Amino acid sequence: MTRTPWIVLALLPFAVACGGGSRDAQTEAPAAAPEAAPAPKPVFGPRIYVTNERAGTVTIIDAASLEVSTTLPLGKRPRGIVTNADSSRVYVALSGSPIAGPGVDEKTLPPADKGADGIGVVDTSTEQLLQVLRAGSDPETVALSSDGAHAFIANEDTAQASVVQLSDGAITETFKIGEEPEGTGVTPDGKQLWVTSEDAGAVFVIDLVARKVLKSVEVGPRPRSIAFLPDGSKGYIPSENGGTLAVVDAKRLRLAGKIALGEGMRPMGTAMAPDGKTIYVTTGRSKMVLMIDTATEKVVGSVEVGPRPWGIAVSPDGKTLYTANGPSNDVSVVDVATREVTKKIPVGDGPWGVAFVQRPTL
Repeated sequence: MTRTPWIVLALLPFAVACGGGSRDAQTEAPAAAPEAAPAPKPVFGPRIYVTNERAGTVTIIDAASLEVSTTLPLGKRPRGIVTNADSSRVYVALSGSPIAGPGVDEKTLPPADKGADGIGVVDTSTEQLLQVLRAGSDPETVALSSDGAHAFIANEDTAQASVVQLSDGAITETFKIGEEPEGTGVTPDGKQLWVTSEDAGAVFVIDLVARKVLKSVEVGPRPRSIAFLPDGSKGYIPSENGGTLAVVDAKRLRLAGKIALGEGMRPMGTAMAPDGKTIYVTTGRSKMVLMIDTATEKVVGSVEVGPRPWGIAVSPDGKTLYTANGPSNDVSVVDVATREVTKKIPVGDGPWGVAFVQRPTL
């Protein structure tokens, strides 16, 4: 673990205006100041944000009309995405590392553009990119502290998790974990950060109060994302190459069991229903979203959403799911009650992550 001090710099702007004239000369009118660009109009109403990995953009969808509102350039390889508690900001992991699938020889790839690594910060009221924070090497996913002051980053190519102070973008700490970290999640009580390691087949648990790695829990080959019950008693982690959903006792930090998801299933993304009764799991190449009852720990439903769904989000009322379907460049909208896809919305090239942003209405 390393720590880096931070410095805040303040700049006080200063302006001076002057003018003059002569009694005998014709008085000239002062030059008109250049017109300022109109400020972006505030955006109200819920939005769905979709990161497009290959396009380097985020597509913003009006959740009421299910029409694209705008597409915003962000930078290279936007993937993981999260919104803060009041939905005023969206944070997106950006990476200059080349895209490579499993088993690809990294020596055959072009060099990484480290200058492109960072966390894009989007103002949701104006739908504008505010800044890019430097967040260590090759960020893949991002999670936020319960007070919204820090971001936690999975740095895929350096086997670590970074803590970024959002006020100034300083990396205040790093934690060494297993190789190829991917999923990040903060427990509902805000006291722990969980990070999955694809190479180790485990989830690493970091105590955010003591600021140390507590332990790792083996969950299955190639673990991806993380979801918690609302009461924080359990964490769920999909094993893409194991075809299972690991159930981790979050109090004792040990494996409580594994839910078999069926032959051919390759689980990836997870989203917890607001009431905690159902967890939704995307299955990548298997094209499905599975619905698992958290009380019985059984698969109780499924719906085919499209090719290789990865990112997934659920509406605050629990009635609608949204999945990012990478190869078909679209988002599927799923009615939870009927278990049917009601619409597919074209987005950018290579959709990866999805976040529901609950902006206030007028």
